[in-house]
Amino acid sequence: MSRYTDEPGDDRPGLDELEPAVELVLGDVDDDEDDYPEDATEDDIDLVVALYREDGQPVAVALGLEFANDLDELIAQLRRMPGDGGAVGLVSIASEFFVVVRVRGKHVQVLLSDELAAADWPIARDAAEFLGSELPEDDDDAGPIGDLDILADVGVPDFEIEALCDEDEDSDTLVERIAKKLKFGVQYRKTVQASFGL
Repeated sequence: MSRYTDEPGDDRPGLDELEPAVELVLGDVDDDEDDYPEDATEDDIDLVVALYREDGQPVAVALGLEFANDLDELIAQLRRMPGDGGAVGLVSIASEFFVVVRVRGKHVQVLLSDELAAADWPIARDAAEFLGSELPEDDDDAGPIGDLDILADVGVPDFEIEALCDEDEDSDTLVERIAKKLKFGVQYRKTVQASFGL
């Protein structure tokens, strides 16, 4: 007598036992998504700018606001820039914190000015995850995380970056100082005024 019946369906042993496990995995994914910060809005985003040099000349380009919410997409966009020595991305959110991303081929460096921002903003959460950092238990332990020497070879040593992160000023002001130290001041200022009204 055949073990097959007229009833349709899959009678492989153990299939029913797999279904709860699949549901559990999917449930975990949903929980992670619920815990993820909401995207920064147009009003929240101060600026998203790329800096690079083409034939030795400084170039500043405004990027789409979507790149202020997704580190992977920002990195991919910076990788497309035609810079002689790669590109630097500058993001400022709600005048509270900034992110610096430097892409040179496959080499990527990231700096987040305030790791506490990872609790509230997607780009900061992405940066913290990229850097393998967890939120500190005590706010007093918070500070910048990532590559403080990210711009050391182009005129901004790590101690200056650290000092900027510690200053009690709007993050868009601090980002402009970085651009000036990189000798992109004029180009940066024109781009930010034209595209972000700052």
